[in-house]
Amino acid sequence: MEQANPLLAAQDQKTAEVQELQEKVIAALKTCYDPEIPVDIWELGLIYELKFDLEKNLVIVMTLTSPMCPVAESLPVDASEPLCFVDPVGFNFLYLHWNIQMTAVRTRIRESRF
Repeated sequence: MEQANPLLAAQDQKTAEVQELQEKVIAALKTCYDPEIPVDIWELGLIYELKFDLEKNLVIVMTLTSPMCPVAESLPVDASEPLCFVDPVGFNFLYLHWNIQMTAVRTRIRESRF
């Protein structure tokens, strides 16, 4: 029987602590801008998932505006750097996902998704 990977297992219950941590992470992500578009990566809709495990390690699933994006190498690094200063986030893992379709709904400014 396969055991679930605890690092990727999202918490089922959102505690006040996890909600506060998510808000800190989102604030950090909002400091990263796509250099070609004057909108931060959160509001642009490039971040699709934030998951925390029980040790407060963070997994982020994001995409770029295009696989041929000129900042495809640097934007994920730019996105993860401010997360190093979010306390008490442990390790953070950022995965690029290319099968997500960009739509007007995805790119609108949103109140909260998580």
